[in-house]
Amino acid sequence: MRAFHHPDQQRHQPRFFLIRGQVRPNFEVPARAEALLSGLATLGITPEVAPAPDRAALEAVHAPDYLAYLEGAASAWAALPDAGPEVVANMHATADALANGARRPQGIIGQAAWYSADNACPIGPGTWEASRAAAGVALAAAAEASAGRSAYALCRPPGHHAYRARAGGHCYLNNAAIAAAALQRAGAKRVATIDIDSHHGNGTQGLFWESDAVFTFSVHGDPHRYYPFFTGHAEERGGGPGTGLNLNAPLAFGTGDAGWLAAITDGAAAARRFGAEALVVSLGFDASEHEPLNALAVTADGFARAGALLRGLGLPTAIIQEGGYNVDWLGRLLERFLTGWGEA
Repeated sequence: MRAFHHPDQQRHQPRFFLIRGQVRPNFEVPARAEALLSGLATLGITPEVAPAPDRAALEAVHAPDYLAYLEGAASAWAALPDAGPEVVANMHATADALANGARRPQGIIGQAAWYSADNACPIGPGTWEASRAAAGVALAAAAEASAGRSAYALCRPPGHHAYRARAGGHCYLNNAAIAAAALQRAGAKRVATIDIDSHHGNGTQGLFWESDAVFTFSVHGDPHRYYPFFTGHAEERGGGPGTGLNLNAPLAFGTGDAGWLAAITDGAAAARRFGAEALVVSLGFDASEHEPLNALAVTADGFARAGALLRGLGLPTAIIQEGGYNVDWLGRLLERFLTGWGEA
């Protein structure tokens, strides 16, 4: 199996993170990528450096004004008097404000509020370059899938919480959605996305909510108690032409291999019924029993079985790295998943 990465992904070094009212070190650190590279090395896989993405490929998923914001936010913030080291919003555009004609602010402080869903996406020097590189990595894996093969994309920062024009949950560009859109452009009439990250893939769901060409599935911790809190419930089934093509499997806290794998089995069966011609897997390892903020309790063996289960769909696949923050385990979990996939 070919794998892809880019060294620019290490340029994103976020510091700010808020947990229960306390500022803590951010979990989305460069060491995550180093651990994943180590896992690939154990399997004898040397990842290739992906080319930079075409701007049009990003604009196929994200609004041009949002991309311009991400690209210039760090420098605009640094020009403020008495500015901190990273762009962090001190408020957010609420649904009430948006419903009453809210407008995009002109200044960087207001734009930070406009373009972010939460405080987990600080933007510093290198964040745009890393996010852009991660999107290029996803596109390289999608190119392999469009040729009928499967590939792993070591994307950092992750992407599945990012909407068309809003960052959230460590995510700035939605790498999985960018890959899915690329597969469509390459000729796949029906694409399935299967998200096995511990958190609901709310950005991916939102981007394809009304699409009749992309099936979205997510298995995750119960959002009544877990990020992103507002979405990820079973009754969310898509809208318009996409009605019935979104499937969520929220799981009770502490769910282990059996319940998690049963949900993935259901998601895979739904993708098969949809008639998917290509697959995007949002691979998060934060469902692991070893995660620092875990809701689920999946073992390394569970990830290996998930790899085998998804490979069983027999579809060309772009495997897109999402979350997973225990750097002591990430490499081993990736090794087990790809071994289960059977092409390592």
